[in-house]
Amino acid sequence: MVSVEAGPKYLAVREALRRRASALPEHTLLPPEPVLCAEYGVSRITLRRAVDGLVADGHLVREQGRGTFVSRPGIRHEYRESFVHRIAGFHSVMTEQGAQVGTTVLSQKVVPAAPAIAAELSIATADDVVELVRLRSVDGLPNHVVRSFLAADRYPKAASEDFGHGSLYEFLRREYQADLAHARLVVDVGTAAADEAEVLDVIAGSPLLVVRTTVRDSAGHPLVHSFSRLRPDVSQVEFEVSVGGR
Repeated sequence: MVSVEAGPKYLAVREALRRRASALPEHTLLPPEPVLCAEYGVSRITLRRAVDGLVADGHLVREQGRGTFVSRPGIRHEYRESFVHRIAGFHSVMTEQGAQVGTTVLSQKVVPAAPAIAAELSIATADDVVELVRLRSVDGLPNHVVRSFLAADRYPKAASEDFGHGSLYEFLRREYQADLAHARLVVDVGTAAADEAEVLDVIAGSPLLVVRTTVRDSAGHPLVHSFSRLRPDVSQVEFEVSVGGR
């Protein structure tokens, strides 16, 4: 019988199985339930509870009629926007973390500003704005769709710039010496429309994490408004708060 740590039995068995799985090659078939129950000296209910936790965490995977196999948890990529020391968008932050960021421009055009967008940008309804829609991926996996809006008369180059690479914020700094000083974030939950579901590789109607961001200059004038719709299974939003200035 394998010795397990003290504490709730299913947790002890889960930790022992986790260590066991981490030492085995991926796709290794674990012994059948009766054998594992005998090894760990637990009931089938206790064993299944331990295995359930490891399946949920991605360490194991069950295949109907075949058994339980060793898996490897996917790397969890965090969606971070740092606004304490500088305004840094998704591309810059994820690249600095060593991730491979991909961008597909889904739409880039000049459109009349809807009332909600006009209010965020402090312009008149129906004024021209550049609407930029991008699919962002991390290490080849779709992460989120972001829609960004900028006043067309203030940033005309944004209508034709190639945003398949690089950062929108860095473009604004480089081309317009934009003073990206403050940002306000609103986070809520939405559901995936059919077109979003297709590009994000999720089921239509699945929950999405929605992050709305308005970036302003030092004088408080809005420069760009964006809303990102993220897959919650591979995304987190981190807020950092500091005291004593920007």
